[in-house]
Amino acid sequence: MDIEKKQIKSAKDLRVYKRAYALAMEIFNISKRWPSEEKYSLTDQIRRSSRSVCSNSREVWAKRRYEAHFISKLTDADGENSETDTWLDFAKDCKYISDEDHHRLTHECKEVGAMLGSMLNNPIPFLIKDR
Repeated sequence: MDIEKKQIKSAKDLRVYKRAYALAMEIFNISKRWPSEEKYSLTDQIRRSSRSVCSNSREVWAKRRYEAHFISKLTDADGENSETDTWLDFAKDCKYISDEDHHRLTHECKEVGAMLGSMLNNPIPFLIKDR
């Protein structure tokens, strides 16, 4: 991930946030067609985890004054992204999404995970420096 710090005014400006948000919205729209018996299990869980990547990303940005807090929230976002990937496997195996949709969505999860991983491996450029 390219360091974008100079032009970033909020977490919403981060490419990882934008991609995670778009993925969460796509999952929401696809999951509208899933059976009602999945409402409180698969549907609720995948919507929650995919949205949590975004909300944790917002918290990451707010906690960038302290490296340990920043890394902790990044780790949470990465974990939620991994959970979303697992729910996508269930959705495919339950025949709620096609193999093609599964491949596309899990690829996007991997891309978001790679961006989060890059930030985890090199957090310093994102941190607020004390003056």
